[in-house]
Amino acid sequence: MQYTGIVSKEKTKDLIFLHLAVFLFGFSALFGRFILLSPVVIVFGRTFVAMIMSLILLKFLKQPIKLKGKHDYFLLCFNGVFFALHWFTFFKSIQVSNIAIAVLTFSTYPVFVTFLEPYFYKEKIRIFDMVTSFIALFGVFLILPRVELSDNLTQGALWGLAAGLTCAFLGIASKKGIEKHSALVIPFYQNLTAAIVAFPFVLYMKPLLEVRDVLLLILLGSLFTAVSGTLYVKSLSTMKVQFASIVTCLEPVYAIIFAAILLDEIPSVRTLIGGTVILGAILLATVKSRHKELILPVN
Repeated sequence: MQYTGIVSKEKTKDLIFLHLAVFLFGFSALFGRFILLSPVVIVFGRTFVAMIMSLILLKFLKQPIKLKGKHDYFLLCFNGVFFALHWFTFFKSIQVSNIAIAVLTFSTYPVFVTFLEPYFYKEKIRIFDMVTSFIALFGVFLILPRVELSDNLTQGALWGLAAGLTCAFLGIASKKGIEKHSALVIPFYQNLTAAIVAFPFVLYMKPLLEVRDVLLLILLGSLFTAVSGTLYVKSLSTMKVQFASIVTCLEPVYAIIFAAILLDEIPSVRTLIGGTVILGAILLATVKSRHKELILPVN
């Protein structure tokens, strides 16, 4: 009985970690509005600070930084490239449209997983998954007042879909074995690679950074990236991946609420209806899906 109590307490703690992580993920979208810099600069600042934070925690906890083989280095660095692309497209979506459009279109990443995973793992696509995927894509069309490439909301939706696609690739790669490493080693190498990828572009752009920008980037990279990411991965030690995926559906909800309160970005009725269709389809697919050890990253 005592053992059961210990397990229950650990699960309760991880459940709190999971909800706190998703709460922080939802707030991180607002930095695309708070920081008036290019998405490339935001990506570099965020990943550089997160990498330093991960390194400090690894040293403090005396955890090894060295990986088990060359394949692991390649895989994590490969993921780091997609990390950079994902966050660039996500913040670009926010800056050209609004937070609601960005987070809702990004939330379609399970749709891309549905079609990508069978290609990489030689599995059959289930009819149910295809139906829910098309419903989610229909929701994307609902949130747009018109579909024109010259329209900023359409552009934002396309960037958001690109963010979902790169997120799906990250999830696919996670199934290839990176989960065997600690919750600190994985983000260290991913953020290190992402920072290296973004750095040449930052040098070329030569941005003028104000003290406010630097402080916001430090806050984004530490609390809203390194800490939140560690909490999320830590929660998976006792939480089922499927349950964690359901909880992450709250991320766009949090982001939209925060944007409405702090930035006065009130979503239209059309956006709310489309968002409900998208999240409803994703939630339904998650609940009905077979259990898969696919850890999908979130923001």
